[in-house]
Amino acid sequence: MHSELESRIWSRLAEIPDPEVPVISITELGVVRKIDWNGERLKITITPTYTGCPAMSLFAAEILAAMKQMGFEKVEMETVMSPAWTTDWLSPEAKARLKAYGIAPPVPSNHAPDDLNAPPPIVPCPHCDSTNTRESSHFGATACKALYVCDSCLEPFEYFKHL
Repeated sequence: MHSELESRIWSRLAEIPDPEVPVISITELGVVRKIDWNGERLKITITPTYTGCPAMSLFAAEILAAMKQMGFEKVEMETVMSPAWTTDWLSPEAKARLKAYGIAPPVPSNHAPDDLNAPPPIVPCPHCDSTNTRESSHFGATACKALYVCDSCLEPFEYFKHL
């Protein structure tokens, strides 16, 4: 694909916000894996943040609408599950925006994400940076977030789990 056209496509995709966390885009989230030109058809490959993620159909619809606005009539969406999405794909800018929005970005853990017996990670408060925090609920509004409370500033906050 022509590099200037590819840059324009990536730039347009970067304007599509994550519907659950609108301060980051789907490209910063790492959901858009790649774009290819296959003859007359543009192919965009995406990976869900987790199996059954309800936002995937919205991601696809937003991508298709954006590409149609750019003049692409033939767009193929491909969803790939492997390798599985990981928070390691979040861009540094996305992590900074999460924190500014009041959501603690993921911190590395030595435990498997689905190990409910593992101690919760030490998560710095996005409001005051204190590590005097505690998990109040392992599950938040979405499966990829947990609820925390800062015992220093007393603010509750969401934590974007390391997956």
